[in-house]
Amino acid sequence: MGRPSRLGDEDRSDYASVLDEVIASSEIRRLLELSGTPVDRLRVRGLAAVARTTAAAEAEYRRYTALRLRARGAQGGRRGDGAAPLSGPGDQERPGAGVLAVLGVLTPVLAAVAAATFLLLGYGLRLAGALSALADTLVGVGWFSLAVAAATALVSAVALYRTAAKQSAADAVAVPGPSAADSPALAQARQLWLVALRDRGIRPFLLQELAGAAAPGAGEGRGSRFSSPAFAGPDYARPGFEGSAPPAPRRP
Repeated sequence: MGRPSRLGDEDRSDYASVLDEVIASSEIRRLLELSGTPVDRLRVRGLAAVARTTAAAEAEYRRYTALRLRARGAQGGRRGDGAAPLSGPGDQERPGAGVLAVLGVLTPVLAAVAAATFLLLGYGLRLAGALSALADTLVGVGWFSLAVAAATALVSAVALYRTAAKQSAADAVAVPGPSAADSPALAQARQLWLVALRDRGIRPFLLQELAGAAAPGAGEGRGSRFSSPAFAGPDYARPGFEGSAPPAPRRP
């Protein structure tokens, strides 16, 4: 079959879920109680043996990843056909559209400010009774500016409404339908891989680990690999050992 496929990062959550499912089964729980192996230790061993367990479901995993890549390629091709390019002909954002939008917002505001200024000055001069001709001109310009402010505000509101309507329509068209990634064939391939991974990969591995832990003498054998060397004290029983004796007195 060639070199085994490496489990992708996006599939590791599925692997962990299947591992937890097998550990939670009644069979594994009973063996855990008999062997005395902690659940966390068994789970760590299952996660560390991902290359060994996934190799048992290699054929199903290859088929699943191939279908997934093919579905993503088809989905990307459809998106590319419907998307407008950033440059070139088409329904593009026209140069100057930003300037028009700014003018559409600023014109009503400036016209309203000008209208208020002219009207205040004109009616002020009328009340003061001075420069009546200038006062009439300022009042007329003020009312004209107020009419311009109202008209531009109405045009801006209509333009804003049309822009919002077009954006809503574009968003409704851009909502994708059922993608190829959600196809029944891909979902079935994923399910077949998970079943094969559970029955032929993870479950036999955990049973083998628990059988070795529950075997007679397995605990001592496993413990001897991690225990420190036994302390060997002095051999007081070897032949010729007479213990420590005081030195003999020296003769004159």
